[in-house]
Amino acid sequence: MIGKLTGTFEGITSDGAIILEVAGVGYAVRTPLFSLEAMRIGRVGIVSLFIHTAVREDAIDLYGFPTEEELAFFKQLTSVSGIGPKTALGILNLADVKTIKESIIRGDTNALIKVVGIGKKSAERVVVELRDKLANSKEEANTSSVHDAEVIEALLALGYRTEEARQALKTLTRETTQPTTISERVAAVLKILGTRASV
Repeated sequence: MIGKLTGTFEGITSDGAIILEVAGVGYAVRTPLFSLEAMRIGRVGIVSLFIHTAVREDAIDLYGFPTEEELAFFKQLTSVSGIGPKTALGILNLADVKTIKESIIRGDTNALIKVVGIGKKSAERVVVELRDKLANSKEEANTSSVHDAEVIEALLALGYRTEEARQALKTLTRETTQPTTISERVAAVLKILGTRASV
């Protein structure tokens, strides 16, 4: 399973995939249009893409995204019944991820039906299956960012540097189980900082 590819942009295939050369091997990778355009006009040199591998009976296709957030959203889209990888990529071509997510949360299907392969029913299915998930994730992210500002403030009062506090918070966000209250987050970050100090 390929998780990430880093290499040089070597052009575009006749069907719109990019050729990414990694250690002498050229991979055909389908990417969102804005990434494709950035590569086409030469704004990038070394390219790093997070990869999703789609296996079909007659082909293995690679889909690449500049950020893990885009890859995660792509996977959410393909989890919807009737939405395949090509259609999901078409949705990502509409706008940036934040804008598309907000449209789905609002229940706005008008943008989605502009994508080839998505009719009104499919657009409604995307909204029904993803709206609550996306709304909950957005609410959790907003709460977390407010809490984390207070966590950093508490750590500064204890004598830690801002960069130390931020790095410890980044480590905390990678953990599967997230403490929710400010006091719990402060305690968890202090534990991480204590572990680092003892190394």
